[in-house]
Amino acid sequence: MRKIVKFDYARWIFIFPALIIVITLLIYPIFSSLYYSFTTKHLIKPTYDFIGLKNYYEVLKDAQFFYAFLNSIIWTVISLSGQIFIGFTSALCINRVKHFKSIYRTLMIIPWAFPSIIIALSWKWIFNGVSGFIPNLLVQLGITNELPQFLSDSNIVFLTLIFINVWFGSSMIMINVLSALQTIPQDQYEAAQIDGAKRYQQFLYITFPHIKIVVGLLVVLRTIWIFNNFDIIYLLTGGGPANKTMTIPIYAYKIGWGTKLLGKSSAVTVMLLLFLLTICFIYFIVISNWEKEEK
Repeated sequence: MRKIVKFDYARWIFIFPALIIVITLLIYPIFSSLYYSFTTKHLIKPTYDFIGLKNYYEVLKDAQFFYAFLNSIIWTVISLSGQIFIGFTSALCINRVKHFKSIYRTLMIIPWAFPSIIIALSWKWIFNGVSGFIPNLLVQLGITNELPQFLSDSNIVFLTLIFINVWFGSSMIMINVLSALQTIPQDQYEAAQIDGAKRYQQFLYITFPHIKIVVGLLVVLRTIWIFNNFDIIYLLTGGGPANKTMTIPIYAYKIGWGTKLLGKSSAVTVMLLLFLLTICFIYFIVISNWEKEEK
């Protein structure tokens, strides 16, 4: 006898609102950007024409695009390295603390809890070239005779933004790595100590193998978020001074809202999407190989 399978309407009723949100906020913007990237779409003009790959050609021959792309690479690599190092080190230290662990964990997660606008305005006040706390402190300590212009000096502004980004993102790395560390069976460390294993050996052969997949996924997520980061840079410098802090998202924004060329701006975002998908594909190959090694 053929078994009759009933369609579960109730399940789809619960899924439907989330599905609508995903389509509205994710799928539609992606396909609309892809479509507009082949057109002369303008933010003000109502009509537009299909022009094929001309927008991509215009972007690729623009020297500012490659300058922004190089800035994005530097921004991502240094910020990610700093966040991984500080977050990982903080997690290892807090994991070894026996008392007040929850208090330390709460204090470390504070940067991640605040909205970007609050963080940007706070650091803008701290680094203010006239009344900022840090510039005045450096003068009072005799480290420098003049007030450093951290957010307007083209020689140090990019490093200043990277410092802020590392401070902001390290807490997420810390809380996730700490959660992974707390799942490691303690009897493995006890057995290693009995066998005379040193601390670095315990880290290499016990700690890291247990948490490397979590770290790998964090690297994937943070790479995407840092490369796409717009708000911190825009709120603090707007891509200046003299485009010194201009990254790909800022570049796309200036084309889209500055020149109103939405088609060209869409071409930039599509190229950014393809680049990040390629990076994620490489990351996931490495992570899947780690999972196979564990099995």
